[in-house]
Amino acid sequence: MSLPTFKYHPDPIATGSIRRSDTGCACCGQQRGYIYVGPVFAVEELSQCICPWCIADGSAHTRFNAEFTDAAGVGGYSRPPVVPNSVIEEVAFRTPGFSGWQQEHWLACCGDAAAFVGRAGHTELERHWPDAIPSIQKACGMVDGVDWQGYLRALDKDGSPTAYIFRCLHCGRHLGYSDCH
Repeated sequence: MSLPTFKYHPDPIATGSIRRSDTGCACCGQQRGYIYVGPVFAVEELSQCICPWCIADGSAHTRFNAEFTDAAGVGGYSRPPVVPNSVIEEVAFRTPGFSGWQQEHWLACCGDAAAFVGRAGHTELERHWPDAIPSIQKACGMVDGVDWQGYLRALDKDGSPTAYIFRCLHCGRHLGYSDCH
């Protein structure tokens, strides 16, 4: 069975948000071979028990009032929102989120949410997404210099600090931000 398609999170297996599992879904009750392992914001404890299909069709949101990304964080907590409410709802209610060290937020570009690509360290940024480096630097508030260069070299895909990379669905530009524990 192939996974549902997520416009704003095109490869949730590669990013680690969805894993193979025999766990039954708390929403539909089925064992579909995959389970969501990212953050869930809901009254009930829903850690690692929602299938991707119940996220995609909105049934997990409808049944549990679950959010998979903080709706206020879609567009990076900008006020007023930089994306339409329909986009905020799709990202927050019908798209797998991702786990970060601090409160995650979802970046936007060209009036739309960007697609989450994954975590990155210095090596991944230099090799695959060098165009994301300026947005990470801007989000950190660091100017060029020794502090910024040290921070950039310290970024670690599997450690701390970590960068989170997004790709604009319209212009193709990569964006990012970073955090640490």
